[in-house]
Amino acid sequence: MLALSRIERSPLFLLAGVGTSFLLAGLALWLSNYPALQGTGFGALTLAMLLGLLAGNLTSERIHGLLGAGLQFCKQPVLRFGVALYGLRLTVQQVQALGVQAFVIDAVLILSTMGLAIWMGTRVLRLELETAILIGAGHAICGAAAILASAGLVKGRNDQVAVAIACVVLFGTLGMLLYPWLFTLMPTLFGDSHGFGVFAGATLHEVAQVVAAGQAMDPQAAEAAVVAKLIRVLLLAPFLLGLGFWLARRSAPGRAAAPVKVPLFVIGFVACMLLNSWLPLPEAMHQTMIGLDDLLLAAAMGALGFSTRLADLCNAGIKPLLLAFVLTTQLIILGGALSLI
Repeated sequence: MLALSRIERSPLFLLAGVGTSFLLAGLALWLSNYPALQGTGFGALTLAMLLGLLAGNLTSERIHGLLGAGLQFCKQPVLRFGVALYGLRLTVQQVQALGVQAFVIDAVLILSTMGLAIWMGTRVLRLELETAILIGAGHAICGAAAILASAGLVKGRNDQVAVAIACVVLFGTLGMLLYPWLFTLMPTLFGDSHGFGVFAGATLHEVAQVVAAGQAMDPQAAEAAVVAKLIRVLLLAPFLLGLGFWLARRSAPGRAAAPVKVPLFVIGFVACMLLNSWLPLPEAMHQTMIGLDDLLLAAAMGALGFSTRLADLCNAGIKPLLLAFVLTTQLIILGGALSLI
């Protein structure tokens, strides 16, 4: 057993696990650009997780053990670096251009969605706190990326992360298909197409889903939807800080909370956003960095999927889906009401 443990920790098998994750990521990125899949809302991150699930569940436990160290490396350092680089997709100017209304709507929706997720998930449905937080984060902020970023703070298991992502994919895809149809019927439901776009960006889950829904609307709605969504992405950093503070207080009730250390990837996220705002990279280099970030996040998703057993997902039952349905409904109703104000 000792010999086996040494083999599993060897650099060769570490590289094999990392290589497997990046191979899954590369395949997912290639598939996401395939004409038949473009416009479906299934982005590279979701595809990487699905490919990882397929490969991992067709692989023996022995292979899982040998690749484990490399997979874990992709689920931690690689993921954190990818989350930090995600800030290159934002600028302070984009936030200012959309105005205070979109920021307020996003902030209210994030707080209300997380509060509802924790209360209903733990008190009503009796889910584990980690599962409730991850499902809430995915709905409230930016889908799979927010779930992955939050998983390190709550120490979520692979099956909990996979269930949360599955919920986001299912209900986000339904919204992605519903919103363009609703826009066709009532384009001025929120005053004009810009208002409808803000509503879409503030309530749909994944960035890919927002882009796909926006492309099915008019250009004004599409632009507003994407920028409103990016504001939610921007709020990922303060959300993670608040979540860390809340978890620290919760772990020590009745006592002063221990100082909350700001995760380095959160600092990196903000730094990348400021760099992109004030010292923008040349366009070719910027696109290269975005492509690198897509690859890193997809590798983390591939490693996550590979490490997750379908039996663990089945054991989760219907409760996570019920929570996701309630959160999606709340986002639509409250987001619609705030957009009309």
